Amino acid sequence: MVMKAIMLTGIRQMEMQEIPTPMVVNDTDVLIKMKRVGVCGSDVQYYTTGKIGDQIVQYPFPVGHEGAGEVEKVGSAVNSVKPGDRIAIEPAMHCFECDQCLEGRYHTCRKLNFLGCPGQADGCLSEYIVMPESSCIAISDGLSYDQAAISEPLAIGVYAVKQAGSMEGKSIGILGFGPIGMSVMLAAMTQGAKKIYVTDKIEERNQIALKLSASFAGNPDKEDIVSSIINKEPKMLDVIFECCGKQDAMDNAVDLLKPGGKLMIIGIPEFDHWSFSVDHLRRKELSIINVRRQVDCVEPSLEMMLDGRIDVSLMPTHRFKFSDTKAAFDLVTDYKDGVMKAMIDFE
Repeated sequence: MVMKAIMLTGIRQMEMQEIPTPMVVNDTDVLIKMKRVGVCGSDVQYYTTGKIGDQIVQYPFPVGHEGAGEVEKVGSAVNSVKPGDRIAIEPAMHCFECDQCLEGRYHTCRKLNFLGCPGQADGCLSEYIVMPESSCIAISDGLSYDQAAISEPLAIGVYAVKQAGSMEGKSIGILGFGPIGMSVMLAAMTQGAKKIYVTDKIEERNQIALKLSASFAGNPDKEDIVSSIINKEPKMLDVIFECCGKQDAMDNAVDLLKPGGKLMIIGIPEFDHWSFSVDHLRRKELSIINVRRQVDCVEPSLEMMLDGRIDVSLMPTHRFKFSDTKAAFDLVTDYKDGVMKAMIDFE
């Protein structure tokens, strides 16, 4: 049997191809019929540059890792999901045996395989995929496929806020207000952040931040956002989440943090080395924490969407048919039409 899949075939090139339909082979395998996929910035980076760091695409290759679907078939040992269940997909597949897994650091597993990551696993921009039972999370009728797919980036925001420590009464900055920046803001709000300062170069995204009750949303291309924020927060900010992978945002973050502040690095740059002002880092005694995806935060993210603590309804701004996936990638690549999150709909 064959199925349709969207394959990267070159820089800014992709096409729909027919490839073999995956099969349940292991007793813990789950065959999933895809229903929704969100387009992530890392997917787009593979599309535009063919690599992230030393993870280099070998063409043709299918990307995509923010997914939701319906269980089609399960292996003999699977008991947490059954055919017909609607599920969110955890794209990380861990070994559960290495030192990192045994310490609960599944996201830095020594043998980690990740959906849509070159050299690890094919992505989910295809009609069917097979995942281990451990990556399949049944969702209730109260959650949509959109929410199930968004649980992946949302979990990164939830994890980043958790790693930053207490948000209660804090003034924080979010530099880059794409889906990850929005996920950080939504998570920080649930944890009592007092004031949230947002920057992005897309005006429509800043307007979404203000609708979500940000204290400030500014465009660094149109104003000196460091001066604007310090005028409102003379003692500067407690925590900054860098969510766009841009050097100018990193420079702003160092300038905006108060002494003893925390810099959370989430954005994935297209270059290999960050640059910092050693003088500012040292004199302010700033802490720098890298955020590597997430661990144990998908189910809490689903729960917070289900009970209404987090509302992601403003995140999906554009919707495309599976056959129009390239148009979705081009839209996100060029930041057109105020795009926040483009969703691929298989239904």
